[in-house]
Amino acid sequence: MRTEHHVLLPAHPGQRHELVSLHHGSPGAGPKVVIQASLHADETPGMLVAHHLRSRLAQLDAAGRITGEVVLVPAANPLGMAQWSLRTHQGRFDQAGGENFNRHFADLTEAVLAAVGDTLGSDAVANAAAVRRALREAAAALPATTPLEDLRRTLLGLAIDADTVIDLHCDGQALLHLYTTPATWSPQGELLARCLGVEVALLADRSGGDPFDEACSMVWVDLASRLGPAKPLPPGCLAVTVELRGEHDVTHELASRDAEAILTYLHHRGALQLPEPPVLPAPRCEPTPLAGSIPMHAPHGGVLVFLRELGDRVRQGEPIAELIDPVTGRASLVASPAEGLFFAREWRRFAYAGMAIGKVAGREAVRSGALLSP
Repeated sequence: MRTEHHVLLPAHPGQRHELVSLHHGSPGAGPKVVIQASLHADETPGMLVAHHLRSRLAQLDAAGRITGEVVLVPAANPLGMAQWSLRTHQGRFDQAGGENFNRHFADLTEAVLAAVGDTLGSDAVANAAAVRRALREAAAALPATTPLEDLRRTLLGLAIDADTVIDLHCDGQALLHLYTTPATWSPQGELLARCLGVEVALLADRSGGDPFDEACSMVWVDLASRLGPAKPLPPGCLAVTVELRGEHDVTHELASRDAEAILTYLHHRGALQLPEPPVLPAPRCEPTPLAGSIPMHAPHGGVLVFLRELGDRVRQGEPIAELIDPVTGRASLVASPAEGLFFAREWRRFAYAGMAIGKVAGREAVRSGALLSP
């Protein structure tokens, strides 16, 4: 194992933030996999999963069982980890400028086309290798003048040439679910979903806002479209955002189980060899469009009481929650916006007007534009 320390640009004199990455196996020996935890620094479950992966990967590396390259970033956001106010952790948005830490990652399509577009030919394997080199160079050349820009550049540099990128997040309270693209769902996305026991898989080409996972995967899709069939390019990266249930689902039992599930995927992916070949679990869900995942919003402020449980199948118009104004006594029902699976909800029980309080995954794509929360 090799440990790398990436010191980020300081916002002011005397400040220091450091990103740490753990590197297992040998570059170029096999598939490259990057696993990062808690890009939203207040989403804690991923860091505990990374803790369990850390020891397991070290054991496998020492035994010579890493057949590819596995990079683990156990805490992907040192900036957000330091953001506390009045005993409350604020790890989703950069307090310096208000930007979501998982938005505005660079699209390197044009840079790669300018670097190697004219040199590519009819050999898809050679094209993929040339594109990976160009992606590494383009990521390294990204400008950065703030700590946030430097963090994005560093994370993208670690992952942009990977075959698989697993970005560990969590929701407020939720079933285990993931986001990825239709181009990478079959077979690799489905394989990961089966290993993890994912209960909801949400697919979209572009979810809006340029999140980290799409910066790693969609560049391949966009390049293939621009290059055309005369210069074939495979979908070179499966990048997935995995939502590890809810913010409070932080137990060794769950984290150990999730870590072993990821190792099972890496075994089947060819990045490592487990001592005992793992059984591939049966799928627990069929993918549905992210545009069919419909958020519910509070019609006014008040006490939030849920009437249905996570995992319930609900009908459109069926009451999901009740909002009670404790001052006036006003009570309002919040209905399901679609027929589907009630899979995520707010963990707090007091809402403000317009607050997103839950999500239902439907099968029909009915939304457009920005599909993720701000």
